[in-house]
Amino acid sequence: MKTEVVVPWKLLPLCGFPRLPYSSSTFTAQLRSRSPLRSVKLMASFSSLPNQIPVSDSQPEVDVFQLIQTHQQKAPRLPPRVEIRTLLQYSSRGFLSTLSQKYEGYPSGSVVDFACDDSGSPILAVSNLAIHTKDLSGNGKCSLLVAKDPKDRTDLVITVHGDAVPVMESEREIVRAVYLNRHPGAFWVDFGDFHFLRIEPKHIRYVSGVATALLGSGEFSYEEIQTAKVDHIYQFSKPITSHMNKDHADETKLIVQHATSIPVEFAEMLDLDSLGINVKAGIQGSSFKLRIPFPRPAADRKDVKNIIVEMLQSAKTNT
Repeated sequence: MKTEVVVPWKLLPLCGFPRLPYSSSTFTAQLRSRSPLRSVKLMASFSSLPNQIPVSDSQPEVDVFQLIQTHQQKAPRLPPRVEIRTLLQYSSRGFLSTLSQKYEGYPSGSVVDFACDDSGSPILAVSNLAIHTKDLSGNGKCSLLVAKDPKDRTDLVITVHGDAVPVMESEREIVRAVYLNRHPGAFWVDFGDFHFLRIEPKHIRYVSGVATALLGSGEFSYEEIQTAKVDHIYQFSKPITSHMNKDHADETKLIVQHATSIPVEFAEMLDLDSLGINVKAGIQGSSFKLRIPFPRPAADRKDVKNIIVEMLQSAKTNT
């Protein structure tokens, strides 16, 4: 594995260097780079929050950036290999780059649906009429870019470099089942002009923190990603976060306030894994992403519910 980190030297003592792919400073630097927000006055209702920086008459303001920085440095995250393997396993769409057969020497791009098989290799269902299919028939070398949050370029972005090869007829039914499990409405995979391709990964590169004070990146071999375990809790992200955001937004905000000592005005759950929750929070018109760790690793979906209830009870008790 290769990793690269570009950090202004003044931030090195703060960043816990290196923490990849998500150094805590990525998010806090994003906050600073996008907004003039530096500090807020803490209201009396937050004075009892744990680990809060003391507020006195001579120092009535607390640096929100520093609060976020301090909290995020200690927030446990999935190991990079596990997070990358997990995101690929549960993603369904990416940006395919091929070598153009029509415009020799130039790349060509397409938005494609995919599904990963048990080995972590992306599976594509392609039409013989598609330009990228024609490109790959001439040269199978390609890349597949997968963005965790396409609307946020500072979030995790993964690029799989590999060779696209036809799926053997003996594997077709297994591969078809894998693809339809991720895309249940893809009835067209059985049309006569469609067939399956497997991208055999060679190298997997990731980057996070683009356009912020901290840029983190690295590279893994396919073998390193293949042997990484998929986080078993991430699959429950959508139903749990949807429920919490729809029915328990105030409770989520309270949990974030208690965990970070920051008087956020709103907090929205984005996703979760066995070690914690990723949220989007806001204060004074600015929004930023935060990692909220669980007090202990979650064993299963029911345990996630129990942990969230425990976190809420703790927040209510200490508010």
